[in-house]
Amino acid sequence: MKLPPNSQVVLGIDPGLATTGWGVIEKTSVSLRLLSYGAIETPADQALPERLLHIHQQLTLLINAYRPAVLAIEELFFTKFAISIAATAQARGAILVTAALKNIPIVEYNPRAIKMAMTGFGSASKIQMQTMLQRHFRLKELPKPDDAADALAIALCHVQTNTHLKVVSTRKVKTEFERDLALRAGVAL
Repeated sequence: MKLPPNSQVVLGIDPGLATTGWGVIEKTSVSLRLLSYGAIETPADQALPERLLHIHQQLTLLINAYRPAVLAIEELFFTKFAISIAATAQARGAILVTAALKNIPIVEYNPRAIKMAMTGFGSASKIQMQTMLQRHFRLKELPKPDDAADALAIALCHVQTNTHLKVVSTRKVKTEFERDLALRAGVAL
């Protein structure tokens, strides 16, 4: 794939262990184009290391095919479901390592910011988000699966907000992250 001058390919990722959504858009100085979207799925009966390896391998293929300038990913969202948080965090780790191995800058967006960028409403529903994507990219149908639609929204959020925040991996940031994670989980360090 040969890109025009001044183009930027953005790979959006909605991390998940069972399903990792992805969406690729290209921004040039005059247009915005949807290149592709889909999902990386891993079977529940497969061992965790093999599932994470599969995510890594499939993401590597996507990166090699589209050569993104940036990977936009959803921040880890804390809810009361600790098991799904752990699984998502593990998948997210595989994704971040893959991007780091390919020297791709990473930007993070929280779910509320993504919804605000897409709809102007921070509590927008999935159907509202999908409808906005359908209209924006002039798709015949709503983008599916939901994880792929979310990934497209993350990529589009990056293009619209043009944020250049990178994940910082210093010991201090890691310690602060672990402290915040323990606090949110109600665990004392």
